[in-house]
Amino acid sequence: MLAYLIRRLFAAAVMLVVIILVVFSIFFLVPKWAGVDIATSFVGKQADPHAVEAVREKLGLGDPIYVQVWHFFKGIFVGRTYAAGGDVTHCAAPCFGYSFRSEQAVWPVLTDRFPVTLGLALGAAVLWLIFGVAAGVLSALKRGSLWDRGAMVVALSGVSLPIYFTGLLSLAIFSYGLHWIDGKYVSVGDSFGGWFSGMLLPWITLAFLYAAMYARITRATMLEILGEDYIRTARAKGLTEPVVIGKHAMRSTMTPILTMLGMDLGALIGGAILTETTFSIPGLGQAVLTAIKNQDLPIILGVTLITSLAVLIANLAVDVLYAVIDPRVRLA
Repeated sequence: MLAYLIRRLFAAAVMLVVIILVVFSIFFLVPKWAGVDIATSFVGKQADPHAVEAVREKLGLGDPIYVQVWHFFKGIFVGRTYAAGGDVTHCAAPCFGYSFRSEQAVWPVLTDRFPVTLGLALGAAVLWLIFGVAAGVLSALKRGSLWDRGAMVVALSGVSLPIYFTGLLSLAIFSYGLHWIDGKYVSVGDSFGGWFSGMLLPWITLAFLYAAMYARITRATMLEILGEDYIRTARAKGLTEPVVIGKHAMRSTMTPILTMLGMDLGALIGGAILTETTFSIPGLGQAVLTAIKNQDLPIILGVTLITSLAVLIANLAVDVLYAVIDPRVRLA
């Protein structure tokens, strides 16, 4: 098990380095090939040529690409200093770049927004796992029943309806109409009760979409597993139905669920743009949306790398859970 974990950690580290190289090239090398002046995009098209040249020198955009990549990697571990003439800006480690649009380092922006998005993603994940998996298992056990058909209709609606529609509809009904839930975001440091109340609608809205997908996958997987020989053998041995379903069928059913969870949770931690915009939540999604509007490449690059790291960590956790729930993985 330890050797398996070490191999997965090494593979994740190599993948992270490759992702940084690819993402850095996309943001800084491809525009150069296309004839786009990155320094001009930093300071604006109407900027003075001397200001553009100063930014080019300060960011090292005139250096070869391998030098720029080395400075970026070095900045993550030991920090980086941006200098042009007498103008010096220091970015403390870990330095994921410096935004000259907002005049601040990228890392503090990420650390300020990350807990907000993490709370949104984890809260929604708990809801969609509980209700999505439960609905899928019940639909499989009661195949063809009224519950099965009704649950799949609701699941199809959840997959089909966009988040901005269900989000605005939930705000109109429960916040503005019935006044049951306050839809305004409050920092958890200011008031835990206000934060929990303000996150309920975003959690439910986001969970409705994902619970629908998880219910459909769980139902299909459970129906396939219930027809396996080892399930019939377990029933023939006289095991009770809760033991057959809970101990034997569910362990095999959880394998594709964990795979989906790793990808979905990792991507959401990188920023749920539609949900955060609909409910005015100041997370990574809103940060990257603002950066895209302002053409703030360092912020976009930082959020992209955080998203990639979150997906890698989530999938590493999923691989470890595979070994826990499936003995065949440990043996392999």
